[in-house]
Amino acid sequence: QVQLVESGGGLVQAGASLKLSCAASERTFSSYTMGWFRQAPGKEREFVAVVSVLGRTYYADSVKGRFTISRDNAKNTGYLQMNSLKPEETAVYYCSQYSGQWITTRLNDYDYWGQGTQVSVSS
Repeated sequence: QVQLVESGGGLVQAGASLKLSCAASERTFSSYTMGWFRQAPGKEREFVAVVSVLGRTYYADSVKGRFTISRDNAKNTGYLQMNSLKPEETAVYYCSQYSGQWITTRLNDYDYWGQGTQVSVSS
């Protein structure tokens, strides 16, 4: 059973940067696609970014050019670098994995989820 633990969230001002980390418990990390999602209060969880096993990336339109997803398979860890943060991006950010190798943005495709880390952006 894959366990994912996010860290790196916090309270920042608009325009600031944060880097989230996602540590996986299993060596299978390198074999699974990894994604980041976020959920704001009162809203549905939404896709943010994904990186495939081979390193191909895909982003939600709202974060393109500001967020960067990456992975370090040797460390069983994934990352989400977030720059120029906006107040409307205040949310709980979740990392996730699905036991496949393809790019997918569909929440229901993902098998494993972390507990989430809070990101709060003040104006």
